This record gives sequence, C-alpha cells and structure tokens, in this order.
Amino acid sequence: MDFVWVSLSGLVLLAISVKVMIVGARRALGVRVGAFRATIAALTAWSFAGLAFRWMPVPTPGKEESFLLFVIPIFGGTLLFAVAMLFVWEVVWPAGTGVGPLGSLRALRGRWSRTRRYTKITAIAVRHGLGPYLTGRGKPEQRARLARSLRCAMEEGGVTFVKLGQVLSTRSDLLPPEFVLELSALQDRVAPVPAAEIEAALRAEFGAPTSEVFSEFDAEPLASASIAQVHRARLRSGADAVVKVQRPNVRATVERDLDIIHRLARTLHARAGWARSLGIVALADGFSAALLEELDFRVEARNVAAVAAASGGHAPDAAVRLPVVHEELSSERVLVMDRLDGVSLGKVDAVPDPQGTARVLLHSLLRQVMDHGVFHADPHPGNVLLLTDGRLGLLDFGSVGRLDSTLRAGLRELLLAIDRADPAALRDGLLAVVDRPDEIDERRLERALGAFMAAHLSHAGAPDIAMFTDLFKVMTSFELSVPPAIAAVFRALTTMEGTLAGLAPGFDIVTEARTYVTEQTATVDSARETVTNELLALLPVLRRLPRRLDRIGGAVEEGRLSVNVRLFADERDRTLVTGMLHQVLLAFVGATAGIMAVLLLGSTTGPVLLGTVTLHQAFGYNLLLISALIGLRLLFSAFSPRKG
Repeated sequence: MDFVWVSLSGLVLLAISVKVMIVGARRALGVRVGAFRATIAALTAWSFAGLAFRWMPVPTPGKEESFLLFVIPIFGGTLLFAVAMLFVWEVVWPAGTGVGPLGSLRALRGRWSRTRRYTKITAIAVRHGLGPYLTGRGKPEQRARLARSLRCAMEEGGVTFVKLGQVLSTRSDLLPPEFVLELSALQDRVAPVPAAEIEAALRAEFGAPTSEVFSEFDAEPLASASIAQVHRARLRSGADAVVKVQRPNVRATVERDLDIIHRLARTLHARAGWARSLGIVALADGFSAALLEELDFRVEARNVAAVAAASGGHAPDAAVRLPVVHEELSSERVLVMDRLDGVSLGKVDAVPDPQGTARVLLHSLLRQVMDHGVFHADPHPGNVLLLTDGRLGLLDFGSVGRLDSTLRAGLRELLLAIDRADPAALRDGLLAVVDRPDEIDERRLERALGAFMAAHLSHAGAPDIAMFTDLFKVMTSFELSVPPAIAAVFRALTTMEGTLAGLAPGFDIVTEARTYVTEQTATVDSARETVTNELLALLPVLRRLPRRLDRIGGAVEEGRLSVNVRLFADERDRTLVTGMLHQVLLAFVGATAGIMAVLLLGSTTGPVLLGTVTLHQAFGYNLLLISALIGLRLLFSAFSPRKG
C-alpha cells in the first residue's frame, strides 16, 4: 500500500513538474508551443536533470544553505535544455506547417500518392508513344500521329488534362490544324461510362430506377465530357430533356490533382518573385474553387438561372437561348434540363451568316460581362449550339464568372482607354480592376502603358487579343495581381476568340468589343444612367459640404485651424516598431548578462560554497543561464513561421 502511495505521489510530482516546465518553456520562448512538443521536451529535460543531480558535489560543511543559490541554475539548466530541444525541433520540423512525427507520416503517404500519380502520367505518355517527344527525340513531321497520341493520352490522363485539351483546341493560332482537330474531340467524345454504372448512379440519386422517373431514357450518351456525360430522356410530362450525370469517382481524382497544383503553387510562391507578383496561390485557389463548383450540379443550376435572368436567355425570342433546369429532378451529381435541338459549332460545316452569327454570340457575352456581371466563362465550340431555327444556344454553366459594379466600371474604362489610345486613362482603369500594391510608381506605369499602346495601336493593322499577353507582362513587371474575376473575363474572351475563329475566320474580336463598349457608353440612356448614378453617389457629400466649409471658414477666421498628424497611426506600424524595440531590449539585456557572467566566472575571489565554486561564480552561473535563455528566445522568434 505504501508503495502505491509513493508511486502515485511520484506521478503527481512528475505531472506537476512537467506542467511547470511546459509553462516555463512557453514563457521563456514567448510563443505558443504545442502540448505534444512541450511535454516531450519537459520529460526529456527532467530525465537529464536527474542524471545531473547525481554528479553534484557535496556542499561545504557549515554552508549547506548555500545550496539554494544553485536552485536557479539547476532548474534553469533543465529549462534551458527543454528550450534548446524545442528550438532544434522548430528548425527541423517547423510548427504550424503540418510537419512533425505524425505529420511526416501523413506527408509521406501524400507524397507517395502524388509520386504514383506522376508515375501514372508518365506511363500514359510513354504508352501512347509520347516518350521520344518528352526527351526531344521525336520526329516533327509525324504531326497527325503525334496529335492522335496526345489526344488519347490526355483523355486517359483524366479531368485536368481533358480540361487542358479543351482550352488548347480553341487556340488555332498556337497549334497546327492536326492538333486542333484531334483535341477538339475531347470536348464531346471522351470515352463514355458503361451504362450499368450510369444506371446505378441515377438509382442512387433518385432512389428509383430510371424507368420510374422518366417515360424514356436513352442509355447511349449524347456526349461524354471529362466531368459528366449527357443522355437524352423524356419526362413524364412528355417534354424532351437531357440528363447530365457525373462520372463515378471523378471527385477523388480532381481533389488529388488539385493537391498537386496547390503544392506546386506554394513552392513557386516561395521561390519565384514573378509567381508572388502574379498571386499564383490565389490563382490556384480560384481554379480549385471553380473546378470544385463544377462538381456540384446544384451550383450549375443556379448559374443557369442567374445568367438567364440577366440576359433574358429563357425568353421565347432570345437570340441566344439557355436551357431550363428541372430543379425537382436535379441534385449534386445529376442535372435535368430541357433539350435544345441543335448541333455544336464544332460539328457545323458552314453557317448562313457567319459574321452576323459571330457578332450575336460576342455581343451576348459582352452584355453578360458589362451589363449584368454574370457570364459564361467557358464558351468553347462544344458549349455553343447552332439551333435548328438558326439561333444560338449555350450549354454547360459549370464555369461562370461574376463581376461587381466596381470591376465592371473599371473594365469598361479600360476598354474605352484602349479605344482612345489614352495611356493615362488605361492606367486608371487598370488600377481600378487589379489588386494594387502598397507602393507603385504611377508615372512609370503610364509610360510603360504608352509604349504598349504605341506597339499595338499605332500601326495600320487591327489589334488582336494577343496584345493582352503583352499587357499582362507589363502588369507583372509592376507586381499588379489580377483578381480571379478579371482573369475569368480574359479567359472567356480568349476562348471566345478561338470559337469565333472557327465560326467566322477573320472576325476581329478586339475591334468588335471596342465598338460595342463605345456604342453602349455613347447612348443617351447609358449616359443618363451614368450621370444619375454619379449624382446619387455625390449627393451625401454635397449635402455635408456647406456645413464643413462653414466650419473651416470659422476656424480660419478665429485662428483655430490646425492640422493633426499622427505618427504610426497604422496598427501594423506600431506592432512592427514595438516588436523591434522588444527584440533590441532583449538582446541588450542578454548581452549584458552574458558579459557579467563571463567576468564573474573568471573571478576566483569570494567565499567557497560548493566544492571549488565561489559565491561570485554562483552568481555568474545564474547570469549565464539568463543570457542563454534570452538568446534562445531570440533565435526561436527568428526561426518561427509568421502569419501574414
């Protein structure tokens, strides 16, 4: 029984001592240390302290109370050992980064998963005959074979590579015709999912077989895309419909690829200045959010309703029609819509009026962007239908962009400045739509934009959308980060250019867009609306202006006018200066204690307390411990990751 009580007392004392050591280590370092790390460090430090006690010399007879002078060095030495251990741990495995003994195992599993993904992608490329081209030994004359191999490899690679192929298929200005022809097949000829798997997915969503939900359901898909495939069906009401079904297990593949993209973005952000100036982490986050939204068909249903409400796409006489969603039959993985009877532009050989049709399609997108702020962000040929009645239809609203009124006004100002070749106005419009850095030389930016305009707008040839590439280079050189919403606009316009190039070769999208914006701005209704909005915004200011002028005039007349300037008014400035002053004071105290410790330890005077240790040397050991703890605290604060 006595043994049990002694054991329990020992455990309680150990727990109390460990708790004291954890609190002491956290206070000494001045930062929050994880409980796991602090506990391990405290237990290890007390173990070494027990060994140190065995080597302690016996106090001088008659001066046993002098042993109390060594309590601080003994406890402080134990604390110093724990703090040093935490410091080394922080250097090897930084806190707050998900890295540690357990985090390392999780990271190892994640790294193994990504390595398998990389290996699989390489194997796919080699299996389809792309190995020699990866090493630069391929024969360039075998274009048709290479294009076919590339298309098959992208199709097998999964969602990410199919999306990349869809974008490349719209860039006939970058790729030879053989590649454009093959990659365009990725838009509606991806290998379909077996009918049994589609039936099982629909049964899981509806809770009933398709024969009970629809009067007719065609197991042969109309189109098969990277995320979903579409089937023809007939509702119980007799209306023709299409059923969009998500491909099984596509979410797991997307999330794995997005993890790779995020890690690559963070690596580039840490190592490359151009990546930081572009805001590459924010761009990766935006791409991730957009792709995950595409996996939720409820979001697409809301997108269709928003674009239709903004552009009148559900009106019977709409020039560009949008499908009507049956929300009662739709869910996260299934979307049921009315069927638009037509053929995708990628399969149309000729259009009766290609220039007029291209103008209608472009004006529809520009109205969505400029007037309503909700627009289709991926208008590639597979998402645009030529209906049987000659009108156009839009499909696939999984990717939709949104602009607030401020961004729309800035974008309109930017296009008007390009139309007038006014670098000052272009600078103002640009700064209105980008994430502006804290410091920027506006005059140098204006001169750079003037040189950009001289290169693209002063010659006889019409400007093309490629000039925006040079504009982005200017923005990058000034560390101007493009918001994801504006990037979505330019991506939609770039995709639209490729679509219109196939529909109406020679169609000038930049000139047409400039003309559209100029005409919309020059109309009486538009001018009246702009003036009204500006006056309404200025009305509160104008109402307060007479009263403020009267106050200023009275203060000047009575000699009471003064200007108050507060130094360090920004909280961030005060925090920075306070932190620097704190570090300087700690360094001064630590250095002073260290110098005094060296002087006292070198002294041989004073009464002998413990073995050959004198009183002055005992004080020296205490000061040396204090200096070491302060030094470790400064080092720990330097190596610890900071937020923001």
